[in-house]
Amino acid sequence: MMTLTGVGVLLIGIGFLVIAIFIAHALQNLAGVLKGVEKTMDRLPDQMDTIVKETGELMSESNKTLADVNDKLKQLSPLFYVVGDAGNISRKFSSSLVNITESLKEETGEAKEVTDKNKLGGLYGSFALGYYWLQRRREAKREKNENEDVK
Repeated sequence: MMTLTGVGVLLIGIGFLVIAIFIAHALQNLAGVLKGVEKTMDRLPDQMDTIVKETGELMSESNKTLADVNDKLKQLSPLFYVVGDAGNISRKFSSSLVNITESLKEETGEAKEVTDKNKLGGLYGSFALGYYWLQRRREAKREKNENEDVK
């Protein structure tokens, strides 16, 4: 029969054997993972070279596209200037029309006052209104010529 010490040593030996098998299995799995990491690391320089090369090509194409856009904008710039000039001309024309309209409105109001004051109506009133406008027009031309002479 075995002594108690022998049984204790046998149990400790079995325990160490179980722990050794568990550690061996874990180390085997770790070795598989490390082999996968090694394969990935071996491919990494080639992948980085490809990424850097494609990035360089992308930047080159971006520069070409940007140059093309800048060229097209330079070609369109005169069109923008023409549109701006047309806008300024139409604004000045509209302003002139407003001034003429206001002037005619004032002249018509003044002529109406003269017609009402003198109780002129019908055909005679029309002739008087036309004569009044003619006089105002001559006066305006005279003032314009005087202003131009001063300049």
